[in-house]
Amino acid sequence: MPSKRDRKTIAKNRSAHHEYFIEETFECGVVLTGTEVKSLRERACQITDTFALIRDGECWLVGVHIHPYSHGSIFNRDPDRRRKLLLHRRQIDYLDGKLRNRGYALVPLELYFDTNGRVKLTLGLGRGKKLYDKREDMARRDMDREIARALKERSR
Repeated sequence: MPSKRDRKTIAKNRSAHHEYFIEETFECGVVLTGTEVKSLRERACQITDTFALIRDGECWLVGVHIHPYSHGSIFNRDPDRRRKLLLHRRQIDYLDGKLRNRGYALVPLELYFDTNGRVKLTLGLGRGKKLYDKREDMARRDMDREIARALKERSR
């Protein structure tokens, strides 16, 4: 997995960590057409309401919106189509076993270009948070912010 400095981020799912406990992450490739890649180079993508499925031994990304390429003409594909994710067979079998448990979901976390210019997706295996878990996280974040402010005031 390349370092965060080497990769060029296209889109991030900022709400994923708020909605899920992310237990494991996987890096996978995405099957795209040429005009979709050119569109992604223009940063024209949205992954906030997306999820991944495993059907018939294949992993699919559902709900991602890649805007049509501005100079694509007839070669532009449907912006909301399902896209196949490239994972190893063992990873797919492992994820399929985990998804059969109740409460787990495959959540896209980040879409980026790696060092070789290929489009990669960081996929997280997450367990849904309850409302009280979200409140605990917000309270913890507020307390950390207050502590940081107090330390900053103290050091002046």
